[in-house]
Amino acid sequence: MDDTVNRRQALPVRVIYTGGTIGMLPGEGGLAPGGDFAARLEKALATLPVDRRRALPARAVHSYSRLIDSSAVTPRDWHTLAEDIRAHRADYAGVVVVHGTDTLSWTAASLSLQLRTPGFPVIVTGAMQPLEAPGSDALDNLEGALRFAAEPGLDGVAVYFAGRLLHGARAIKEHASAADAFASPNARLLGEYRGAPRLFAPPRNTGPDADVVRLLTRAPADYGQVNQGEVARIVLWPGMAAWQLGAWLEDSRVAGALLELWGAGNIADDPALLEVLRRAGDRGKLMAAVSQCPRGRVAMGAYAAGQGLNRAGVLSGADMTPEAVYTKLVHLLALPLDSAARRRLFIAPWAGERSDD
Repeated sequence: MDDTVNRRQALPVRVIYTGGTIGMLPGEGGLAPGGDFAARLEKALATLPVDRRRALPARAVHSYSRLIDSSAVTPRDWHTLAEDIRAHRADYAGVVVVHGTDTLSWTAASLSLQLRTPGFPVIVTGAMQPLEAPGSDALDNLEGALRFAAEPGLDGVAVYFAGRLLHGARAIKEHASAADAFASPNARLLGEYRGAPRLFAPPRNTGPDADVVRLLTRAPADYGQVNQGEVARIVLWPGMAAWQLGAWLEDSRVAGALLELWGAGNIADDPALLEVLRRAGDRGKLMAAVSQCPRGRVAMGAYAAGQGLNRAGVLSGADMTPEAVYTKLVHLLALPLDSAARRRLFIAPWAGERSDD
């Protein structure tokens, strides 16, 4: 083990508490965000068996002054969180981001794409129940996240939940209330925790090539500009009319769109629908498509009904999650790049968010 790894292992883990159910407390009007998370975390960890407490890394807890309801998270919040992690990267062995579960996978996807290979683990976790609730999953998730955040063999963003370590850009929330609410349908687990952290083989795409890095390190525009719907998420439905699709894509405020298609990438063979997409593509709007099915990948053009998508310039999201496609579009549209560069960078893997075509 080299000196750099030894030095990093001697550092504490930074815990960033952003809000969410995990830190809520009961009040007169129901559950509400609770304060003093650092003391509450230590009190909960103190209930673990002695050997498990001793195995935990040293930690420093930072609570944001404005706690975020995860359903109200914006692209600007993603960017602020990534910049916070970058600013303290030399001071910690790893980072645990404590987050509400509703949009946890969206934040994890954005952090994966922004940070790519930060040089240490960034573990995003939360809980389906508050920390002090009877039978809560919070303590187990926090313990596992802390252990993985101190793992020297892990570099990048991951989601830890219910004993499983998921790739940060491959995770989705698939259940509204179950303890094991998160999954990675198109990617294998990165690891698991059963009394000790166990890492599996890392994904093949561990980072972008030099050309991608060069373009991605350009200064981003204000992420607040993409806070008002400049990237639209459009889920197709049977009988969708051209004017309904046009209401999104012909709006001048929309600069890009995530299209969720049927099956392997199909759309109705309707010339009017395809004309709306073609006009949007001609105006330089950045559009990418995934399947509405959580497993599998789009292969646009495999069926005749999908050929028009290729002609309209819609990009393939391959086997990416909707979260990864959306946050990638947001990131690209916040960078000072031309349309051709954005299209090229969307197809390129940044952090294992898509498998090889």
